[in-house]
Amino acid sequence: MDSGECSNSTPSSSSPPAAGVWARLVPADSAYPEVAVAEDDAVVCSLVAPAAGGEELAWCEIRRGGDASSATIRNLRYDQWSILSCSDAIIVDGRVIQQEVVDIKPGSEIVPGPQKEGHLAYTFDVTAAKDHNENNVKIVLDIDNAKCSICLNLWHDVVTVAPCFHNFCNGCFSEWLRSAISWKNHFLHNIEEAILKAFSSLQRSDEEIALLESYASVKSNIVLGNQKNQSRKRPLPRPSDESNDAELPCPQCGTEFAGFRCNPGAAHLQCNGCGGMMPARPSTSIQQKCLGCDGAFCGAYWYSQGVNSRHRGLICNPETFRMISQHHISRLPDTLHGGNPVEKDITERCIQQSGKTLQAVISEWIAKFDNKELDRSRLQLNNVDAVTSRTYLCNHCYNKFVDFLLYWFRVSTPRNLLPPDAASRDNCWYGFMCRTQHHRPDHARKLNHVCRPTRTSPNLPDLLLRPVLQQ
Repeated sequence: MDSGECSNSTPSSSSPPAAGVWARLVPADSAYPEVAVAEDDAVVCSLVAPAAGGEELAWCEIRRGGDASSATIRNLRYDQWSILSCSDAIIVDGRVIQQEVVDIKPGSEIVPGPQKEGHLAYTFDVTAAKDHNENNVKIVLDIDNAKCSICLNLWHDVVTVAPCFHNFCNGCFSEWLRSAISWKNHFLHNIEEAILKAFSSLQRSDEEIALLESYASVKSNIVLGNQKNQSRKRPLPRPSDESNDAELPCPQCGTEFAGFRCNPGAAHLQCNGCGGMMPARPSTSIQQKCLGCDGAFCGAYWYSQGVNSRHRGLICNPETFRMISQHHISRLPDTLHGGNPVEKDITERCIQQSGKTLQAVISEWIAKFDNKELDRSRLQLNNVDAVTSRTYLCNHCYNKFVDFLLYWFRVSTPRNLLPPDAASRDNCWYGFMCRTQHHRPDHARKLNHVCRPTRTSPNLPDLLLRPVLQQ
């Protein structure tokens, strides 16, 4: 096994402790280095035998227990080979461990093999609390959970709302408070009743329901939001003198555009992009929902109705939601190849060497997609069989589609046409599913990850092992 496959680095005994390290494996033979166990990577990767020639294996997983001195260990050697045998066992405190998870404590002796002879022996030790100071604190950067739920971008001047503790941009949430719209959702009410009929244990008590209903202020199908502070957006003409002072839910609720005006109580869709409202018109040919995520987006609808931001501020640009064939792309998405910057750079150089623009390459592979030459198993969109070049996608789903196309562009590129530093690399056993590529730059550079997994769990779905191009 290539040493780059390991998920844990093995620091020397003289090196400073890595951020998040809470325990270590101390070898009985001081000639070998200690092994750090980190909070964010429970997989232990180290030497397992004195005669291994420096080769490291990911052989166990150690996770912190319920208190400061307890932990559990799981043998990973069964996960790496599909043929199980006693030679893949490890020893914990004199007990041979195969697949089960067992408890360990400081002082536990662990041998990464089925017998002590020919294998190293380690002693488990929890790092003392005094060794953890503010320099060891590590912030886990989870981008997906660091986005404003209104604009869907990274927070700016983030605010937290109690008691739910959701986080928003200060400006987005403040604007939402000024122009929020709410209504009773009878469709979801029907779903609620169906769930309660199937799972009666979820039914709340009469006292709790009575309390909730005493708090409820939304009484009708469409209720306009906070009316004390007028929105800064330009107000629309009112349908009658009896209208209140609140901003109307959508431009067509107050004015006729393109021959259409909303009826009182008409159903509306809230745009996932800007948060504005538009009438739900499933009978028209105008696309209002992204086929990739089933989310509502208003850009194409308001463009077809001749409505723009002069009529209402909360309206998306038409470029945010259009047909695949109408999207234009000039730079690679940051999420390309799972966010692996090494593979992204290689793909960019492959495109440059081809003498074509990025848009030309994408157009070429869209044609292959339309001709059903590509296996769609890896396309991370809803309704994949219905997607064509005329399908409307939001920008987020379009980036996923581009990622899918460029994956096939890369795997179909002959090795001799790859950049020299990429052509000599072997494929990672775990392919695009490899987790190590995201936190081990040396591993990301050494092995190719734009490939299918060839060694992983025996339960890996067959669809991940299908051929590159359909015949």
